Amino acid sequence: MSEASQDTASPAPEQPSATPTPTPVPPVPANGGATRVVAVANQKGGVGKTTTAISLAACLAERSHSVLVIDLDPQSNATSGLGVERRAGASLYPVLLGNASASAQVQKSPVKGVDLIASELDLAGAEVDIARMDGYLHCFSRALADLLKSVRYDFIIIDCPPSLGILTMNALTASHSVLIPMQCEYYALEGLSVMTSLIKKLRQTGANPNLEIEGILMTMFDIRTRLSSDVVEEVKQHFPDLVYKTVIPRNVRISEAPSFGLPVIQHDSASVGASAYRSFTREFVRRSEARRNATATASPAQ
Repeated sequence: MSEASQDTASPAPEQPSATPTPTPVPPVPANGGATRVVAVANQKGGVGKTTTAISLAACLAERSHSVLVIDLDPQSNATSGLGVERRAGASLYPVLLGNASASAQVQKSPVKGVDLIASELDLAGAEVDIARMDGYLHCFSRALADLLKSVRYDFIIIDCPPSLGILTMNALTASHSVLIPMQCEYYALEGLSVMTSLIKKLRQTGANPNLEIEGILMTMFDIRTRLSSDVVEEVKQHFPDLVYKTVIPRNVRISEAPSFGLPVIQHDSASVGASAYRSFTREFVRRSEARRNATATASPAQ
């Protein structure tokens, strides 16, 4: 995928702060119009993270869901991948600093049913600015408060940076779940262990006690090699209930779609890559509906 050459190496993960008093993300309401916030994250670059974020958003919109994509990566790949140009001041940067509302930064994308809060290079400066603020792990949660109250979207998909820095940590504390794209290579197994440990720590420290793993999506599957199949099977052994049945293959149409500013389902709707992402989205929706029904059933007892 094209982002493999663009993502940068990941810095060492930052530890969640024990103070101040945590402000957990609001639980998903049981009603059918609830907004589900999903962070697409992996500290390893080049695993298909951005491609998965925009492809999932486009496929959800194709199924008549309303979707907001938030590009939290200063590289702005999700922004350009949705055919939107970078503009200074159009990102979440001023929102995180308390100088603008998230609603004011929302813009339409060329993909019907998909709105966007774009990114810009200056967003990289947020890592420094946010670190100086009280409750810095929850700046993003506060920024999304108006969007969550308005229930304008069925899904908010956050494309995180390929690192475990402050921006990614903010996204994880503001999300209901984490979708982890994972390349079908053995080095990716180490990164998966880091991600699952971090999620567990965020729950245990109270930074986001309700955070869960949405699922693990295997990407860049190469049917010509035994290695890809071996990696998929090993991940399934460790996380049997989390790995999606659909795997995303290596596919030319997936790789070239970002250069056209289009999700693969619009670049070549009949391609193998487009079919794979549609299949994955069907699984994603089924799991989401199952969680929502479970929440609705459990609510009276609570």
